[in-house]
Amino acid sequence: MKPILLNADMGESFGPWVMGLDHQVMPHVDLANIACGFHASDPDVMRRTVRMAAEHSVGIGAHPAYPDLIGFGRRSLACSPTEIENLVLYQIGALAAICRAEGIGIRYVKPHGALYNDMAHRPEIFSAVARAMQAYDPEIPLMTLATRDTSAIRELALEHDITLWFEAFADRAYDGDGRLVSRTELGAVHHDPDVIIEQARRIASGHPLTASDGTDLILTVDTLCVHGDNEESVASVRAIRQMLNRLHRPA
Repeated sequence: MKPILLNADMGESFGPWVMGLDHQVMPHVDLANIACGFHASDPDVMRRTVRMAAEHSVGIGAHPAYPDLIGFGRRSLACSPTEIENLVLYQIGALAAICRAEGIGIRYVKPHGALYNDMAHRPEIFSAVARAMQAYDPEIPLMTLATRDTSAIRELALEHDITLWFEAFADRAYDGDGRLVSRTELGAVHHDPDVIIEQARRIASGHPLTASDGTDLILTVDTLCVHGDNEESVASVRAIRQMLNRLHRPA
């Protein structure tokens, strides 16, 4: 069983407004998805977060979004494919400049919120993101949602010569197709640490989850996302890190 990398969304504060407990979560993750200023963050927050990731030897990913600070990037905007290509490239470039100043590089790209969800089921948006990545660096992977059937998005990735990292979420409910249940629905986000940790364990060990329609759902993933925006989440991150270490410990 290959090791599953633990990732978290980071650098989502903005000016004096603080979002997340990055300093407590960073020591426990492998990858940091750093906001690039369109849904959250600013240059000062970005540079502090990059430095923190470097201090803990955490891999850095660009976390681009629709230009939606008020909605935290969770609203789909009517951007054309060309606009999406350019706004993704712009955000990757902003983070890349800060990373270069700190002597490190971007390892991957993970779109945020509505852009992440739109990319997963609209080929023209996936293609726009892929073109931006190809223009920046064709070697870096694109993180995307692991679903029940990933054949269509794999074909798109082959067309654009993009490597995919498939991701699952420890604290989100899934529908029968393996897509995230909308946050507008009751039970879409898990808050009980025991439930979060057990879901992470089942995903990491290849055991089925129970989808919202009652069917069994097995997700094949490269990375597992956790959120660190409250004390209970931080406790869950620590426990998931320990669980993954045990699961992947050499026999």
